[in-house]
Formats: sequence, C-alpha cells, structure tokens
Amino acid sequence: MRVAIVGASGAVGQEFLRVLDERNFPIDELLLFGSQRSAGRKYTFRGKEIEVKLLQHNDDFRGVDIAFTSAGGGTSKEFAETITKYGAVMIDNSSAFRMDEDVPLVVPECNAEDALNRPRGIIANPNCTTIMMVVALQALENLSHIKRVHVASYQAASGAGAAAMAELYEQYRQVLAGEKPTVEKFAYQLAFNVIPQIDVFCDNGYTKEEMKMYNETKKIMHTDCEVSAMCVRVPSLRCHSESVWAETERPVSVEEFQQAVREGKGLQLEDNRPTPNPSLKGRGASSSPFKGELEGVFPYPMPLFHENCDDVFVGRVRKDLANPNGITFWLVSDQIKKGAALNAVQIAEYLISVGNIK
Repeated sequence: MRVAIVGASGAVGQEFLRVLDERNFPIDELLLFGSQRSAGRKYTFRGKEIEVKLLQHNDDFRGVDIAFTSAGGGTSKEFAETITKYGAVMIDNSSAFRMDEDVPLVVPECNAEDALNRPRGIIANPNCTTIMMVVALQALENLSHIKRVHVASYQAASGAGAAAMAELYEQYRQVLAGEKPTVEKFAYQLAFNVIPQIDVFCDNGYTKEEMKMYNETKKIMHTDCEVSAMCVRVPSLRCHSESVWAETERPVSVEEFQQAVREGKGLQLEDNRPTPNPSLKGRGASSSPFKGELEGVFPYPMPLFHENCDDVFVGRVRKDLANPNGITFWLVSDQIKKGAALNAVQIAEYLISVGNIK
C-alpha cells in the first residue's frame, strides 16, 4: 500500500500522520508532498524520517494507492488530474469538489457506500461542521425522518489553520501584556471575543460556511431536510461545538434519542444532568458530582476536554419547547481530527475493508 499526503506540513497534514499511525493504517510506503515553502522538511513516521517533496506535475503519483490532500481548494483543483492519473484514489479535504455531482461527499457513519462510485477517482471530505452534525443526525434519522434543522456552530481557531491557532495564543498574550493584538488570520481580534462570520457572505446574507452546512447535509444524507445555520468563530483551540434543533416527522423522546446515540456509530453520549441542590435555590447554582469527585466525567461535552478524541460527543438532549416534534442537543468534536483527517482515513479504511482499492 503506497500512501501520499499532500499538504503534509499543515495542521491537517500533521494530523494525518498521527491518525494513520495510531490506527495502524496499512502502509508500505508513505510519500509526503508540499509547497515550495515546506519542501525539504523532514517528518518521522513509524521510526522512519521522510522528506517532503515538492508537489509538481510529474509522475510522482505513479503507483500511489491513496492520496490524502489538504493543501487548499486551488491546489486540489490544479493537481487533481496529476494525482489521479495513474489510479490513485484522491480523498480531498478542501471544498473544491464537494458539490460536484460526479464526486461523492462521504461521512462513513452516514453514507460509506457512496465512496464506491467515484468516476473521477476523487472522494470529497465534507466541511468539519457538517461532518460532526450529520454523524449525530444519522442516529436521529434512523428513528424518524428529519424535516428541518436549525444549528448554531461555535467554531474553534483550528478551522482557520495552524497559523490561526498560533495567532489566538499570541493575541491572549498580547492583550494580557497590554499590547495591541495582532490580527491577520481572523477578520477581528478573536481573543476575548466571538465573531459571527466564517468565510465570506453570500447574496442571501448567509456565509459560505453556513451554506456548506445547508448543501452538504442534503448531499451526504440524501435528504430533503432543510438546514438553517449560524456559524460563529469562538476562542477555543481545536474543538468545534454546535447547538442543534431538529424537527422529525414524529415526536422522538429524549430517552429514544439518547439510546440511539449510545448505539450510534462514532458517537458518545455525555448527558449527565446535575441534581439541583435546594439549599442553593435562587442562586442559579446546582450541586454537581463532577468537580473533583468523578474526574473525567462531565455533565455535558466541552471543547476543552475532547481534544484528540475520535468521536462526536452529544449532550444537553431536550425536547424542543417550541415544537412538539422537535428535539434539541449539543455537540462537541475535534475539528482537526474527526472534522478532517480522521474522517478521510475512515473513508480509506472502508474502501480497503470492501476490497475497493486497486
């Protein structure tokens, strides 16, 4: 098995190296590719030092079985033919091909079989916010068809890349030191702030990120479900969070959905509601066994505690007070891992498991 990573020096490229290693992905030879800036860098994988090669229009992909690409949409479009020319399966992490009719858009927990039909040799990895949402929605869809979804996302700095994560650290340091914060990777200062805009605005007032959630959900789940999103950048580091309101064809109880999450693929239920303490009535507080008593167990998912985790964590499951057929819940997932590298690797694992790699 010859595997290539394009964009090896980026945040997702580095995550590919970690995920492939920890999942013991079958690799006989690993090739790393990058831009002029990163070519020549060396990374260690399974005890072997590998040098990043300059990505060029040549025959470097001859004999490659799987190519994981995460170097931006422009690079993916420019090099797709070069990468797939000799039969490599290109699993692309950019937005370049996601809505192309002849390119499957895949989240293995939802539509793994779609990856088998790839006329151009390309499989698209969805947007990170869409990935985590549809993993949870699939568990609900298995109970009753979902008619519409409203979602608010709270997206970490990692969604804008490694440099954005570094900028967030630097902004906090600068603000605390009384210095003017550096603002380059975000539209505004992110430290001590939230920014209700991710990507550029469309004519309808939604951003491209919000429209991705609308369009990609329909394609992945093969559904007529309508999705309305509000995407917000928040000063967490690498885990995204989402608040989801879903309307189903029939009422689904809290207990039904919680059980579906427990049994669902790629999901973990973390919905341990604290017991109210009568002595604290009126103070907005409750007694909770989660501070110091049960280390590592929390009443609900939080970005701080789920970095480097594989699954989508679900909590705060409630009936929607405004809709008898509605249910609402909270999600947290690692944006770089499940939202990018892990999902792509899981696609490749599925193809190998069904004997679909040449």
